Amino acid sequence: MSAESGTGGVTGYIKHHLHHAQWNFGDGAFWTINVDSVAFLLLAAVVFLTIFLSTARKATPGVPGKLQCAVEMFVTGIDGLVKETFHGRSAYIAPLAVTIFALVFLMNFMDMIPVDWLPALWGKGAELSGHDPEHAYLRVVPTADLNTTLGMSLGVFFLIHWFGLKHKGLGLFVAEAFTAPFHAEGVVGKILLAPANLLLRVIEELVRPLSLSLRLFGNMYAGELIFILIAVMTLGGAVNEAMTWMMAPVQFVAGFVWTAFHILVITLQAFIFMMLTVVYLSMASEKH
Repeated sequence: MSAESGTGGVTGYIKHHLHHAQWNFGDGAFWTINVDSVAFLLLAAVVFLTIFLSTARKATPGVPGKLQCAVEMFVTGIDGLVKETFHGRSAYIAPLAVTIFALVFLMNFMDMIPVDWLPALWGKGAELSGHDPEHAYLRVVPTADLNTTLGMSLGVFFLIHWFGLKHKGLGLFVAEAFTAPFHAEGVVGKILLAPANLLLRVIEELVRPLSLSLRLFGNMYAGELIFILIAVMTLGGAVNEAMTWMMAPVQFVAGFVWTAFHILVITLQAFIFMMLTVVYLSMASEKH
């Protein structure tokens, strides 16, 4: 469904682009998987593994090629940030940070593809296979799907607690939940403050995955929506050709400016997700 030929006007066009390709299990939408988000997430993972594994296998001790140089600078830079941020000892933090940044950036980068290209190809494929192209939905930005960002945040959530148990042991891990952030001298004071400490600890632990997921989702969803609204500028071109000639230059300038700015957004959001993960893991490994 393209901006020029979509049915349903502006509202129908926007709804079409914000609808996922879904796979329902059971009656109705009891259990729904957004197939497009899963597919493009896996595509980002394949691209990441292909680039890094091929670079590692072809790495030479002499003068590196351009790709090897770029990958080495990327890995070295993130490794330096991790050493400054993570105060515990773990061989997995730097590779984890590299993976998180690269995957989130690649998923965010799907927003750089013009909004009608892949959905139009998907609709054409549906038409050739005998299906209704108007009901062939496709969203190409996995991080604009709350299910994706919340799933990644829950993964970080469980990883935080695993790190806490590993570095502190079960006894200290549980004790900290009842004795921080408020401290008291004596057994009675500690008992009185324990409920308040536990409540604040529970709130803190629940806020972390919510803030991680909603921050990334909100920025990427807004970016995707702005690209759709820019595409809407020439939606009525099939009816009013003069309007197309008037709005096309404005659409081009707006699209170019927003694309240039959005490159910073997608990079910054990947960096924030990575750094907050490292900070949370560092806090979990510290003994109070």
